Amino acid sequence: MMKNTSKGQVFKLRAGERITGKWHRNEYSIIRELGSGATGTVYLASGRNGQVAVKTGHDSMAIISEVNVLKHFSRVQGKILGPSLIDVDDFVHGQQQIPFYVMEFLKGETLFQFMKDHKPEWAGILLVQLLTDLQMLHQAGWVFGDLKPDNLLVVGPPHRVRWIDVGGTTQVGRSIKEYTEFFDRGYWGLGTRKAEPSYDLFAASMIMINLAYPQRFEKRKDGGGQLKEAVKNSSMLSPFQSVLLKGLYGKYRSAEEMRNDMVSVLNNKGTSRMSAPPAKGQRTASRSGQRVKKKKKKRAVMFETVLLGSFLFIVYLFYLVSQSM
Repeated sequence: MMKNTSKGQVFKLRAGERITGKWHRNEYSIIRELGSGATGTVYLASGRNGQVAVKTGHDSMAIISEVNVLKHFSRVQGKILGPSLIDVDDFVHGQQQIPFYVMEFLKGETLFQFMKDHKPEWAGILLVQLLTDLQMLHQAGWVFGDLKPDNLLVVGPPHRVRWIDVGGTTQVGRSIKEYTEFFDRGYWGLGTRKAEPSYDLFAASMIMINLAYPQRFEKRKDGGGQLKEAVKNSSMLSPFQSVLLKGLYGKYRSAEEMRNDMVSVLNNKGTSRMSAPPAKGQRTASRSGQRVKKKKKKRAVMFETVLLGSFLFIVYLFYLVSQSM
């Protein structure tokens, strides 16, 4: 049975409303809604110790499952894989008893907001970070499942991609319990909905495609061929074509393998602009002006090359440290 994350919740809390935990008596004041999914709605709220994220749900078992996932991540890997868990309780809303849990509120930008002000190479850098975290998640026996830009946030500086909703996280070997069609390989006819690492790697590739095509698009008859053309025809995606297509077609055995290939592509491309040369009609600058621009561009490229190289080295060190934990 399909569980699409576009489904709404039974009720909504309004800005200014206060909820009080039935058991722990902690009080939270709702500021605004952050997002809604199949298992509940997440709100920004003010608590005793500052701003927090409160997730309410209509299914107690689903909420308990998510809480257990967050506890497991914190116990096994520290607080790297998701927001830290603060409180778990119920509150009374009308005639209903509503389960909820409270998480660390992560301040940052959506992937789309972040990419507006950064070069295309940053999409690859963020994917490297995401794949590093997915490798740890998969080694712990879980698959993210509902992996999409809505469930990710870029915090920093230093810039770092973080997960903000683990509602679709599923144990390896089971059926994916929550998904969004555009990021689901079953929808595109490129695999099953079995929880395995390749399911997340398909979705990770689709996140890159979504960054290049923010409006998304619907599937035609040949889903695989359609995605291949989308990658090939995008100036942003074409440099990463070999990695993305292997991710889409399930050719990677692990997130680590896909991550290593992406690092190689980034190292080979350096900080080149990855764009086509200007048309002849656009070359109107004088020779002296062109020389000045070339010198400035050379200095900028040298600086960006050093910066990107340093960043990739830090990512690699982070990966080595995480592997030794």
